[in-house]
Amino acid sequence: MGATQTATPADRELKERHRRMWGLGDYPGMVRDFLLPLGPALVDAAGIEAGDRVLDVAAGTGNAAIEAAARGASVVASDLTPELFPDGRVRAAERGVELEWVEADAEALPFGDGAFDVVVSCIGAMFAPHHDRVAAELARVCRPGGTVAMLNWTPEGAIGELFRTMRPYVPAPPPGASAPPLWGGEAHVRARFGDALEDLSLTRATLPVSLWGSPADDRDYFKQRYGPTIVAYRGLEGEPERAAALDAELEALFARRNLAAPGEPARYEFEYLVAVGRRAG
Repeated sequence: MGATQTATPADRELKERHRRMWGLGDYPGMVRDFLLPLGPALVDAAGIEAGDRVLDVAAGTGNAAIEAAARGASVVASDLTPELFPDGRVRAAERGVELEWVEADAEALPFGDGAFDVVVSCIGAMFAPHHDRVAAELARVCRPGGTVAMLNWTPEGAIGELFRTMRPYVPAPPPGASAPPLWGGEAHVRARFGDALEDLSLTRATLPVSLWGSPADDRDYFKQRYGPTIVAYRGLEGEPERAAALDAELEALFARRNLAAPGEPARYEFEYLVAVGRRAG
């Protein structure tokens, strides 16, 4: 597996849009509200132990990275959006752990070949646009025999449906960019890593989620806090009819996904895929 290709001006502009997107809203608040269990789930699946050298790619606020550090690993948390790091540093201090925070692109990681025993990404690297480059980089920086592990939203789950619902309301992605939820499909993961990983295991699970009471409330929660949803609505400014149509579709999505009995606060199960493999070679 070779090094990542040199980024084109179009790639750099796309990455800058992604960086700004994840700095919008309140993603750190979403982590604290309902995403925290995903970090320990991925660390468990990766089998991280004290003394391991661990890289968390597209770490955001360090959900998996902080848990790995709490188990005694030596951890680097990397992300394209360093605006997310301050909340991670606060949470790391709350847990009484230290780790290194590095601004980095998942498609061009600034680390040497085989630098880490374990390389993980928790609903992070899946959002980088060029999936083959991501797979190549995750494998490259992991030592032979080490572990590469990802936790990704599935295409069939609630977040995958969220992205499908928003797709007609946002500009088409540039050539070569792939939809994030593809990373939650078993065949896609196998194809992207190819022979780079051995003993690849793929397991689906769900994250129980209860937010603010009704499908409409939960739609508004994502409108106000989740970068991709905020960007979709900003693109509809001056188009009230299309914005209203997206409102209706997202409320219907949460209504379909709601598992609660009538009159009870809405609750959901967000499906994800955990992929764990051993670096070949």
